[in-house]
Amino acid sequence: MKIKELPDFHGYFELFGGRFVPETLIPALDELESAYKEVKNAPSFWAEFDSLSHDYAGRPTPLYFAQRLTEHCGGAQIFLKREDLLHTGAHKINNALGQGLLAKRMEKRRIIAETGAGQHGVAAATICAKLGLECIVYMGEKDIHRQALNVFRMKLLGAEVHPVSSGSKTLKDAINEAIRDWVTNVSDTYYLLGSVVGPHPYPVMVRDFQSVIGKEAKEQILHKCGRLPDYIIACVGGGSNAIGIFHPFVNDKDVKFIGVEAAGRGIKTLQHAASLVAGKVGVLHGAKSYVLQDDAGQIRETHSIAPGLDYPGVGPEHSYYKAIGRATYVAVDDNAALEAFQLLCQTEGIIPALEPAHAISYAVKMASSLDKEQIIVVNLSGRGDKDVDIVVRALGMEL
Repeated sequence: MKIKELPDFHGYFELFGGRFVPETLIPALDELESAYKEVKNAPSFWAEFDSLSHDYAGRPTPLYFAQRLTEHCGGAQIFLKREDLLHTGAHKINNALGQGLLAKRMEKRRIIAETGAGQHGVAAATICAKLGLECIVYMGEKDIHRQALNVFRMKLLGAEVHPVSSGSKTLKDAINEAIRDWVTNVSDTYYLLGSVVGPHPYPVMVRDFQSVIGKEAKEQILHKCGRLPDYIIACVGGGSNAIGIFHPFVNDKDVKFIGVEAAGRGIKTLQHAASLVAGKVGVLHGAKSYVLQDDAGQIRETHSIAPGLDYPGVGPEHSYYKAIGRATYVAVDDNAALEAFQLLCQTEGIIPALEPAHAISYAVKMASSLDKEQIIVVNLSGRGDKDVDIVVRALGMEL
């Protein structure tokens, strides 16, 4: 069965999505939707996007056969989509570039963004520097402490980094503050949201900019292997890197999607960030989706060793994929992700971010149970420079 093209006119992926925002933001969202519809069919916009993606960001990224990792597992062939090789070190630059160009067309000079792991903040600051735009990044105090290197990078690039001390002091709270800023300064400010979350049209817009990952991967795997992969595996926080690689394969029914969430210290401990595995349907940051909430409907605090997965919700398109059975969602805990982080370093000489280390962990486990003719593609969404301090502390070592 062919999956219909969504979202619908109102921004819904069947039951999920929509706009649950203050009335003051509706005109801004209408303006954004209208501007995006205009550029979506504008060859000049995509020509500029493609040119900068190639010459500035470093696309296309390689699809790399991880031979030693494959041999270690003794089963299916593992390929890595190397988004870690992009300028700024992660897939986040794809979306930041697209939205930065859109903001400039809309003549919005003041850009606000949120960040957890710091990679979206760095990407937003980078694009604002490139395009001559003002950049303000909201970041939880906990994440500022965990990701000091990325905070310094943002400041070097000319961005203002605003610490957020409310709530859990992580990504959820950074988004809350960014939305408050936008409500207050809606006339001259563009909110450059970093994932496939939030009110319509953000989930579809971010998906479209990130779909370059899957489009390249499809062409590359056909060239290398003469057929499509059996499995595509990607980590899921908000879910942009996963949707980016999944969506171009959505109607290839023999390609199975596996999204890997953060089990943190264990699902039973409630110290995790596995919204799809252990959450309920609710509303967070302007959209209906799976969220982590208590019996009273209050958003629960989360935990993950990977700051970019430390979010109590997920994009509505992932919720739709779960509901129709198009994707399977699983969770990997901190310890397993840490082991996979070290394994990839030692078998392939590649230091991954802790976020995709969750996907690597599940791929390694799965590969050993499959035969050697089967193919797994893992989206290696970012590099691990930013996480070295976290890993040092987790291993009880010192630099």
